[in-house]
Amino acid sequence: MSTDYQQARAALGARLRELRFTCPGGRLTGQQLAQRLGWPQSKVSKLENGRQTATPEDLRAWADMTEQPGVYAELAARLAGFESHIRSWRRALANGFKPMQEGLSAEIDRTSDIWVWEESVIAGLLQTPDYARHVIHRYSELLGGAGDVEDAVRARVRRQEWLYRSGRKLHVLMWEAALRSLICPPSVLAVQLDRLTGVIGMDTVELGIVPFTASVKIVPANGFWLLDDRLVVAEDWHAELWLDDADNIALYTKVWRTIRESAVYGADAHSVISVARRALNPR
Repeated sequence: MSTDYQQARAALGARLRELRFTCPGGRLTGQQLAQRLGWPQSKVSKLENGRQTATPEDLRAWADMTEQPGVYAELAARLAGFESHIRSWRRALANGFKPMQEGLSAEIDRTSDIWVWEESVIAGLLQTPDYARHVIHRYSELLGGAGDVEDAVRARVRRQEWLYRSGRKLHVLMWEAALRSLICPPSVLAVQLDRLTGVIGMDTVELGIVPFTASVKIVPANGFWLLDDRLVVAEDWHAELWLDDADNIALYTKVWRTIRESAVYGADAHSVISVARRALNPR
């Protein structure tokens, strides 16, 4: 999938390759540069082809080992600029919601374990079609430019086939607010909550709920997905962030584990969901 982030990373990779080719001491092969850096050659290849995000330390070492230390500031500026170009919603939605859904589905298909934190919405892999329709429609109203809501709903529902494949595991944490946010009519939310109680006990799903009454060590905000140990997908109002560097993966893993300490599971999670469900029909 082509994203602003990936395009920026590919452009940085092309610039790194150019520096290797124009080394003042003579053009370097990828293997020669890897030897100078003490890296596996595969890392050089991934960076040049935009398949891995460089760290500031990587860029400084690259500039030094290609005998052009003065370009480090330029490289660092390019890297810092990634954040403002990470999968801009408006640009991505120029082609509609469906391609976005399918792009994430492609990443999920090659993933064995997914760790999810959602603070205000039911995790996508557990959404009913009606609930998903209302969520996507609300985003469409906000961001504009996408008229393929039904196609996006079908793509999101098809993604859930992942849950029924052997060797897969979904680890979900949701704040109690996600069980109560009326992004949809109460009747739709009621069916959605019934769906959640139905997945408790599935061998491919580990569902934890953080109750309002739980003591928390960090602010329960900023939903994200962690795919295996290789990619973080996090959403903001302006963009979707795809992060694959080791430092960010380690940070989001730590965040997930910290939130998990406040979650309840099994019968206790069922109880929290049931209370939210009864609140929709107080009689």
